[in-house]
Amino acid sequence: MKSIALLSMVLIFTVFVSGCAGIVNSVVTGNKMVMPEDNRTISGPDTVAGETAGQKNSKLIDANKRFAWELFKTINEEDSDEEIFISPLSVSDMLMMAYNGAEGTTREAMAKAMHYMDIPVNDLNAGFKYLISRLGSMDAKIQIEIANSIWLRQGFDVRQSFVDVNRDYLLSDVKSLDFGNPESVNEINSWVAKKTNNLIPSVIKPPIPGDVMMYLINAIYFKGEWTEAFKSEDTFEADFYSYDRLTDKVRMMQRNGSINLAEADEYRAVSLPYGAGKTGMIVILPNMDINEFIDSFDYKKWDAMLINFRPVNKLHLQLPKFKMEYGIKDLSKALVSLGMEEVFSEHANFSGISENIHINKALHKAVVDVNEKGTEAAAVTVGDFITSVSSEPIKFIANRPFIFVIYDTEEGNILFIGKKLFGDRA
Repeated sequence: MKSIALLSMVLIFTVFVSGCAGIVNSVVTGNKMVMPEDNRTISGPDTVAGETAGQKNSKLIDANKRFAWELFKTINEEDSDEEIFISPLSVSDMLMMAYNGAEGTTREAMAKAMHYMDIPVNDLNAGFKYLISRLGSMDAKIQIEIANSIWLRQGFDVRQSFVDVNRDYLLSDVKSLDFGNPESVNEINSWVAKKTNNLIPSVIKPPIPGDVMMYLINAIYFKGEWTEAFKSEDTFEADFYSYDRLTDKVRMMQRNGSINLAEADEYRAVSLPYGAGKTGMIVILPNMDINEFIDSFDYKKWDAMLINFRPVNKLHLQLPKFKMEYGIKDLSKALVSLGMEEVFSEHANFSGISENIHINKALHKAVVDVNEKGTEAAAVTVGDFITSVSSEPIKFIANRPFIFVIYDTEEGNILFIGKKLFGDRA
């Protein structure tokens, strides 16, 4: 069957900084200041022409797998009675963009949580560039696009080194916009829609708040055909025995043929390839409570499962059509549980981006639709940075004549009223 699968993921880090009225309209280049023109692209992957090489990094691949299962497991602990759908690769990709601006113990915390401790940052960036390039060209029968972008409010100072590394390695488009102009929202959303083939038409709601200084956006788009098709005429209504012990009805797809099967004491699983077989979907049926299974599962068991698959020539497969929506989910608690507490505190050091900011929260929303034609999926993650330095308090200094009132706070009845004209006098 020519079943089409679409996977889109958009992650956004928004940067909020209070009290920015005095910031110069510029982008830092080393120790110099460059004055970008209104609404012009500062830089982008088309101008880089692939000068910076990518390189396969097995340690990065293993680290991303490990982080993926730990993130999923941590989220599942919070939502054990709910359905979950996330894109760990996109989360890792966006965190890498932020990692390029982290310093000191903040970078150490992120490295520990993502298992990057023994991988130099240059190797990480080269590894991500390799992944982006490989995934985009590994199979002519499928389409994968990974895109990154940095959107700057005119006048917000960022380190040019932060822009450069994300442009050169993560192929980020970079643009300066007047966030006060409503058209800026349309331009950002148009970029998202284009990169996700309109699966996610928008992620930013107007107006952009006045303290938003920057958006970092990652989008992943996947479109592929099943190597072996389901036939829509074979789909039938069937019972589905749900987690809450109720029996629901589903539209069940089915097909017979040679299918890769993996079996262990804890599970049975099938692998359903797309295109030339370089990508696929694995469906896992635990032989125990699903939450207990997830809690005991990790990247090592994932690797063991992958080598455990064997072709079964006559296998009857039934897979339900389904739609699922997850979120809006705050990932902050999960990321803190994985060791990124400092990242979300006032002690965070993102001076590689700008001074005195930290991540406030990270929100995630995802939807998926699995049917005879394949899979459609989309997700959005929004993280916001806020200032780490307390803003100047509003002052009220009664050092001149004033009136004072004692009153009934429920109904506004005035009990006493007075006027103070002088200081203490003998």
